[in-house]
Amino acid sequence: MRRHPITPAGLPRHPVVSRRFALQAGALGVLGLGSAHLRALRAADVTDPGSGGDRPARSVIFIFLSGGLGQLDSFDLKPDAPEEVRGEFRPIATSVPGIEICEHLPMLAQRAHRWALVRSLTHPWNEHSQGHMTMLSGRTMLPPGFNASQPKATDWPSIAAVAGALLGPRGNLPPAVVLPERLVHNSGRVIPGQFAGLMGARRDPWFIEASPFDNTYYGAYPEYGFDHQERGKPEPRKVFRAPSLDLPDGLDGGRLRNRLALLDLVDSRRRALDAAAEASAFDAHRSSAVSMLTDPSVRDALDVTAAPEADRDRYGDNLFGWSLLMAKRLVCSGVDLVQVNLGNNETWDTHGNAFPHLKDKLFPPTDRAVSALLDDLEADGLLDSTLVVMAGEFGRTPKISLLPSHYKLPGRDHWGRAQSVFLAGGGIQGGRVLGATDRVGGEPVSDPQRPENFAATIYRALGLPSTAAWHDEQDRPHFIYHGDPFPGLS
Repeated sequence: MRRHPITPAGLPRHPVVSRRFALQAGALGVLGLGSAHLRALRAADVTDPGSGGDRPARSVIFIFLSGGLGQLDSFDLKPDAPEEVRGEFRPIATSVPGIEICEHLPMLAQRAHRWALVRSLTHPWNEHSQGHMTMLSGRTMLPPGFNASQPKATDWPSIAAVAGALLGPRGNLPPAVVLPERLVHNSGRVIPGQFAGLMGARRDPWFIEASPFDNTYYGAYPEYGFDHQERGKPEPRKVFRAPSLDLPDGLDGGRLRNRLALLDLVDSRRRALDAAAEASAFDAHRSSAVSMLTDPSVRDALDVTAAPEADRDRYGDNLFGWSLLMAKRLVCSGVDLVQVNLGNNETWDTHGNAFPHLKDKLFPPTDRAVSALLDDLEADGLLDSTLVVMAGEFGRTPKISLLPSHYKLPGRDHWGRAQSVFLAGGGIQGGRVLGATDRVGGEPVSDPQRPENFAATIYRALGLPSTAAWHDEQDRPHFIYHGDPFPGLS
């Protein structure tokens, strides 16, 4: 993988898989093996949690709704609350008696026997950057010196970064990836919480940037693109391109073999001079990178826009559908954790025009894509071994409000004290609900859960033991569990 120039925030950007030539030889050195160098670096100084071959073959798909999904408008409706609280949506019955969700999530309602809810997740932060830091890292308290305007090397590592550092790949792809884009504010500011922070930039998660940042667009383009403030129809400038894994022009199979032979010769001289213990491990990283260039399963996993029409119809032929179809294929290819950012520009930040945008732009592609994902995992026998978890950085205020200088219609503001978390698969028993909020959906009244419980649920699903830790440059262990997994759901 290549390293990018300095970010607007002034920090070196993490390695990414680019839209076009991420694995071209020109970008990867002699053979396009820059990814091997990075993986070798990431393998350094990480405590092996002892999972190895004993670790259950489980995966996680972490669907992150940047902007914050309103609990009262989705999975925790309060039909008996005052009108200024309950909003425009009404609950509908699901396939599980006693569980009701929003009327505009009918496909998920039909599958309630496959999923569970936590309605009592709570933390103290009401701003986006703090909420992202907290939910993406699984740490309630902000790191010392936290800066809401930019990522810092002293930030807590993200869940995806921790998983990538501690898990070995089961195939030819990294153990943890994030797609289809980094989370960026519409000003161009890179949102903190996504990276490796204290673990070091070399352990930043792998970003498959299939959808480059565009600050004019929200939602699941092309058919569900919108602007929160309705300042005119956004220009359809967004694209979705799977990363190219083609060999560069002129580097066919024969030339690739010749270059491998040359590199073997160079390495033989190096090994004669270098007795470092890392040599054999480095060779394994190099071999893995070569496999990425030539493995057809990797190519198929990423090329979702060329998927059969029936698959694209089931998931939705849009950003949300393509992203979750890619996530499913990556899990099938051996990736342990896939974080899917459903919507950049804080797409779910429904301060105004909330109800028409949720009804017409956000819920339809989410309902379809998540339902298709659950159906596919079930049909392939993978749902029991794949945890699907969906959350945002916080919930929304119980009381509806209007900001007339920006929006024509009302919405809800930020609210960290209560949000709903959706879970399915990975040992989770469907049809269960953990926790409850008060009559206006503002505070947990039973079984409050913290971001630490959220992260622990993901780590347990990945098979990481309670003793799992990574070591810093002073050989100090940093344990990854800071709470217990959600109780009573498995």
